[in-house]
Amino acid sequence: MNRTEKAAMVEKLGSDLAQAPNAILFAFAGLKVPEVTELRRQVRETKSKYLVVKNTLALRATKGTPLEAVAEHFTGGTAVAYNQNAPVALAKVLSAFAKANPNLVFKAAVIEGRAITAREIEAIAELPTREQLVAKLLGLMQSPVRRLVMVLNGPVRNLAGVVSQIAEQKSKSGPAPAAPAGEN
Repeated sequence: MNRTEKAAMVEKLGSDLAQAPNAILFAFAGLKVPEVTELRRQVRETKSKYLVVKNTLALRATKGTPLEAVAEHFTGGTAVAYNQNAPVALAKVLSAFAKANPNLVFKAAVIEGRAITAREIEAIAELPTREQLVAKLLGLMQSPVRRLVMVLNGPVRNLAGVVSQIAEQKSKSGPAPAAPAGEN
């Protein structure tokens, strides 16, 4: 790779990383090609990007980006998975893959522009996804409304039950005797 190709690569990588507030750095030594292929597929499903970077180029590309805070972790074989808006989903995928493949070792990460340690990536992976949180919030918001409807329907339901029981009793006892016509 000549200088112009390297410069273009650094510029492209730098612009991609500057736009991505979420990135996870990890070592991948010992992973086989089918495992890496599967990892790439899983990362793509989270609308994230995955790339293996040459450390010297990555150090140049991360200047002025949120990843500059974890630049000291660009040693050895390093891969970066990054996205713009789904840090929990990305952490979940990588964490699950790391449990199945111990050759994937977290180095550090930047989540929402803040540098975090490798141990904190596991904690982020255990968080519920945005969709799960929204569903839980909607359930909590609907709960008081459901209770109000139940309380308001209670008297009507009770009245209907009483009327039904009275009608049932009257039908069992037969028709009521007619009142004499001249008694009013």
